[in-house]
Amino acid sequence: MIAATVIFIYLAAVLYIGIFAFRKGRQTGEDFFLASRSIGSIVFFLSLFATNMTAFAILGSSGQAYKQGIGVYGLMASSSGIVIPLTLFFIGTRLWALGKRFGHMTQVQFFRDRWECSAIGTAIFALTSAMLLPYLIISVIGGGTILEALTNGRIPYWLGGAIVALVVMGNVFFGGMRGAVLVNVMQTLLFLSFGLVAFLIIGANIDGGFVQAIRKIASNPRTQFLLDRERIAPAVFLSYMFIPLSSIMFPHMSIMCLTAKRVSAFRKTVVLYPLFIMAIWLPCVFLGAIGAGILPNLQQPDQVLLRMLDLHAGPVLAGILGAGIISAVMGSDCHQILALSTMFTKDVFTYYGGRDRFGERGTVLVGRIFIVVINTVAYLIALAKPSIFDLAVQYAFSGFAALAPLMIAALFWKRSTKYGALAATLWVAACIVAQALLENHYTAGSRIWQAGDVPLLAISKVGKLTAWNCMPVVPMILGSALAVVLGSLLTAAPSKATITRYFPGATAGEPVTAGVRKRSFAE
Repeated sequence: MIAATVIFIYLAAVLYIGIFAFRKGRQTGEDFFLASRSIGSIVFFLSLFATNMTAFAILGSSGQAYKQGIGVYGLMASSSGIVIPLTLFFIGTRLWALGKRFGHMTQVQFFRDRWECSAIGTAIFALTSAMLLPYLIISVIGGGTILEALTNGRIPYWLGGAIVALVVMGNVFFGGMRGAVLVNVMQTLLFLSFGLVAFLIIGANIDGGFVQAIRKIASNPRTQFLLDRERIAPAVFLSYMFIPLSSIMFPHMSIMCLTAKRVSAFRKTVVLYPLFIMAIWLPCVFLGAIGAGILPNLQQPDQVLLRMLDLHAGPVLAGILGAGIISAVMGSDCHQILALSTMFTKDVFTYYGGRDRFGERGTVLVGRIFIVVINTVAYLIALAKPSIFDLAVQYAFSGFAALAPLMIAALFWKRSTKYGALAATLWVAACIVAQALLENHYTAGSRIWQAGDVPLLAISKVGKLTAWNCMPVVPMILGSALAVVLGSLLTAAPSKATITRYFPGATAGEPVTAGVRKRSFAE
């Protein structure tokens, strides 16, 4: 229980930060949900980075590397280090400017104002909320898994998950966005420094060090694939390039973009983000692949990193390093819960007259109640222990990546319409449902639809849907983009007043100013 005690001290600090933020905050919606749009550059970057780092990045990546090898780094980390900074530069800065100008607090608020839509905005809210829930579940799974593994089962999975969920809920319930940001700053520093220490300590305590471990893997025909990407098909590898498009469409990421005090905060983020991605993913993937040679036949691959800590570090050090790992898990959990609360409060409660009836304090109270409800739902689902990597990639990441054409059209194409947005939303929802049904109905290796010898739709050997040998995210994104274009061209454009508000001075050939005056990135 020494390791657990160290982690409990850390969790108590997280809870205290939420109470501290509560004392410093103001009981207004903008302060609770956006920290009054006052986050500085360094704090903004550290918090934004932690917002996107979850159990998927720590436990999921090492667990998948345990099964597929070091090629997992190329699947997600390499593409994320390029695509995510680009989306922050071209989309995040524009969202920030429009949010500051028009007072938007959520994506749906922006879409409703930009496309003059009501019920369609509610449909987008419903879909994004449903897709964010699996991502929230991942954090609960990670917390329970860590505490169970580091205490050798003395703290069972269900209790560990409950403890982490309650601490995160307490932090967000009291501190709102300010509490989540302060926790994220501490958490980013913790899991970066502790990750490096864990890498060095495990390497120092493995028999023969990393060099001998790699030689052992390379000399065994059953494990040689771990050092290349033999088990990753080229089409699947390229499919993962589409996944990072999901980052800017995750509600907690886009809402976080609205908290920056100045647009210059994005400059540090764009420059530092790829370096921090490498610092997190590289040791996790490497240790996961090495762990496959050290701990063969592990029943739960997502626990490989924790098992290696248990074998090669003392209990106190394992607890400290475990706290660093759990900080990554909780870093995004706070923002995910707060994002769902913000969306419900602003896109449903306030939009349909709740704020007019109950006032500003009533709105904040509803947001806090929703935090309790959604956190409880996520915990109950997490008790079933779905796979971290598959849950994230197959549904959450793919779904949000497929919604990226909506954001691009809203920001850069003045002719886009609400019906184009609706068509894309329905397409994404139908794809997710169809994918779940097909994977449950057909057995691994089945060919559902083919043209000659080419499988157009099939179930892979691991039971996952593929389309033209690619991941479903590829046709989902292409279909979503086509739906936006066709739906918009076949329906009437928004009113001239709305287009003028968002595209002042834009001609038919210049639709990209998006209502924001031209400014330098340094500004």
